[in-house]
Amino acid sequence: MALTESVPAAAPPAHEGILRRQALRESAARTYARSLPIVPVRARGLTIEGADGRRYLDCLSGAGTLALGHNHPVVLEAIRTVLDSGAPLHILDLATPVKDAFTTELFATLPQELAENGRIQFCGPAGTDAVEAAFTLVRTATGRDGLAAFSGAYHGMTADALAASGGARHPGVTRLPYPYAYRCPFGTGGEQGAELSARWTERLLDDPKGGVPRPAGMILEPVQGEGGVIPAPDTWLRRMREITAARGIPLIVDEVQTGVGRTGTFWAVERSGIVPDVLVLSKAIGGSLPLAVIVYRAELDAWRPGAHAGTFRGNQLAMAAGTATLAYVRRNGLAAHAARLGAAMLARLRELAAAHDCVGDVRGRGLMLGAEIVDRDAAPDALGARPADPALATAIQQACLDRGLIVELGGRHSAVVRLLPPLTLTDEQADAVLDRLADAIAAAVRTTPGPQGPAPTTMRGTPS
Repeated sequence: MALTESVPAAAPPAHEGILRRQALRESAARTYARSLPIVPVRARGLTIEGADGRRYLDCLSGAGTLALGHNHPVVLEAIRTVLDSGAPLHILDLATPVKDAFTTELFATLPQELAENGRIQFCGPAGTDAVEAAFTLVRTATGRDGLAAFSGAYHGMTADALAASGGARHPGVTRLPYPYAYRCPFGTGGEQGAELSARWTERLLDDPKGGVPRPAGMILEPVQGEGGVIPAPDTWLRRMREITAARGIPLIVDEVQTGVGRTGTFWAVERSGIVPDVLVLSKAIGGSLPLAVIVYRAELDAWRPGAHAGTFRGNQLAMAAGTATLAYVRRNGLAAHAARLGAAMLARLRELAAAHDCVGDVRGRGLMLGAEIVDRDAAPDALGARPADPALATAIQQACLDRGLIVELGGRHSAVVRLLPPLTLTDEQADAVLDRLADAIAAAVRTTPGPQGPAPTTMRGTPS
């Protein structure tokens, strides 16, 4: 080739073309694709392989959908069995052996009181459909219309589910204070803050001049996920159960993300011992495929046929995958595994917080963990909390991705780094996740390093 001839430009990698076309064709409302510009082509367990050949440790898990990680053998086998059997894949709400097996396995995991006196409604493909069904159910049963929900909540993106979520403004939803120890709305924190939240709720519901008619139901999350991984104290959950029961207000518990062993018990309500009137379930119950249901006390079953329906509420593949997932989690004690491993990870996250003053708080239950990123240069409030630093949290998320770790951001200001690994996570994988997170935090703050505490230890007790 002559020296004057131009060298042909190399074709861009295929994954770059896919990302470019996605940006051109998909809506401005897309979310995860903005912060995670990867093109997954293969996945197994904790690991995703991108079209660029890079491998990532996935601690997003489909926003908590993948209890067993990607493509677990028992899930794939369950799906193949249905496909090979010639069974119908779409059956609306008709009875099938696959559906019966799913319902039987699900009821075997429920709190006894609900399992013995429960009804199930298949709602549609997403958790928000189940939330809407729960609202229709309690409104029908009580003849009332309003709802009570909590600050920081997230219940979905359909009309009423969104209205009951933290950022919405809706006159039919009474917003109550959720206990948040690090940023306590009452300025006290701890059990005292939770008790003040309960008293506020009780007084408001009982005040004839408070401007709050008795609601059709109260909805809460035992651990707020999108709200920033905020576990509700057990005592507060018991108080909410007592308050609602005494006033004839159905209690709806949203376990869309906390269920199926995620928080260290099969259902998060088990820790406090409460039994709700309505349990909202989705995500992991479908074994990675779309499925949503509500389970509720039989005495609420007052709605008429067709009061809540959905074309895709009979997803047979999701029911088969869900049955396999529920059974595997139950038989292999994965909830207890999540409790043990999550406690070890939380301990190491506390060491990470001690080494980096940009980590204001770490918290969680089981394998639902979060680290709140704060402005190190700002003055703390009376409880020691500094303002959130969403820009630094975003930098940490990007640094994690650069190191092959996928994490999500949540919280009031998108400043909480969230970890939702599969329940099949091993100790060695947990160490790898936390090593990468620690390195990412250090890289993100390198220009203005904070106090350099002792090197964090791994869960096996050796320096990281």
